Amino acid sequence: MPTLAETLDRIRDAGAAKRDPAVTAVLRSCTADLAASGIMDGIVKAGDRAPLFARPNLEHRTVRLARLLADGPVVLSFFRGRW
Repeated sequence: MPTLAETLDRIRDAGAAKRDPAVTAVLRSCTADLAASGIMDGIVKAGDRAPLFARPNLEHRTVRLARLLADGPVVLSFFRGRW
């Protein structure tokens, strides 16, 4: 069974094979620029304690981590953007 990293590499490589190499070069360059900027230093990593936050859910209601934690352990799942 492939690891998650291997699966993600395969998906990335399949996408790169379908598009113009110049576009792939720009995407890789932008990703490298972001990594070099230090942006990754400020993110919460797996196993870290999440900072207490309040954010709107899909119904535009504010969800507060502190309130959820009052009921017990919390599992957070994030998705990127609006599709």
